[in-house]
Amino acid sequence: MRHCLTHILPYSPEQMFDLVGDIESYPQFVPWITALKTWNAHAALDGAMIVDAEAQVGFSFLKEQFATRVRKEEATKTVSVALLYGPFRRLNNTWQFLPHPTGTQVEFIIDFEFKSRLLDGLLAANMHLAIEKLVACFEARAATLYSPALG
Repeated sequence: MRHCLTHILPYSPEQMFDLVGDIESYPQFVPWITALKTWNAHAALDGAMIVDAEAQVGFSFLKEQFATRVRKEEATKTVSVALLYGPFRRLNNTWQFLPHPTGTQVEFIIDFEFKSRLLDGLLAANMHLAIEKLVACFEARAATLYSPALG
């Protein structure tokens, strides 16, 4: 399942890059992330920062954990996430923050498939809504951290 979302937000690309790159803070504002731990933080040869993270997630009937490798590229204002292990067969997502006359153009792309066909089917029916809710968590966090907005 692949989904792309574009939003224009009244914050700078640097602010949004810092917010999304601060994965340790996710349990504070993404309600279904119940715990998160990181390890193996290091700089790649090309200057990108890399960290591994394990998230515990909880929905009404579902409790899972999964781990990802997060790559933060400051030069391009890009945060990329790739699966290490968990209930997914495949999970990749990318956030990119581009300058826009009113702040930042946020490009969010996610591509995933659960190992379980049941989970895949449940989420497929509500994929757009789930992605919108996720991005709304980041928008609300930006409003809290960076208010007042640009312009």
